Amino acid sequence: MAQQTLSGKVETQIQIQAPAARFYNIFRKKLNHLPNMSTDVHGAKVHKGDWENVGSVKHWDYTIEGKKTCAKEKIEAIDDDNMLLTYSVFDGEISEGYKSFKVILQVIDTENGGLVKFTIEYEMLKENITASSPDTFLAFATKVTKDIDAHLVEG
Repeated sequence: MAQQTLSGKVETQIQIQAPAARFYNIFRKKLNHLPNMSTDVHGAKVHKGDWENVGSVKHWDYTIEGKKTCAKEKIEAIDDDNMLLTYSVFDGEISEGYKSFKVILQVIDTENGGLVKFTIEYEMLKENITASSPDTFLAFATKVTKDIDAHLVEG
C-alpha cells in the first residue's frame, strides 16, 4: 500500500497568450534565455551535448519554495509535430528525494494563444522526503510558464 504513495503522476495546464509555436520554441531551441525571462531561474549551462538534442544535459540553478537549489536535466525525447518534450531531472535536491523524476511538456495551439501542459512522473526514494513535492514543482513550472508568456507577449 505504501508503494503507491511513493510513485505517481501529477499534471497541470496553463493557458498562455503567446502563440503556442513561439512558446514551444523557447523550450526547444532557446532555453539558455530562461534566466532572462524568469526571476526564479538564475543560471543555465550545458553540461553535456548542446541545448537542443536528445541526450543533452543542462545544469540549472533556480529558486523553489524560497530556497536556491540546482539540478541537471536531460532531454529524453523530442516530438516537434506534437510540440512535446520529455526530460529526466536529477542531481541536487531531486536525487536526494527521488529515484526518478520525469517532466513532460506539451504545448497545444488554441484559438487565442496556447495551452501548456506539464506532467511529472516520479518515484520517491522513501516516504517523507525533504525534497520539494511534485506539486511544488508543478507550481514552479506554472510560475516560469507565466513569466515566459509575459516576456513573449511584451517582447
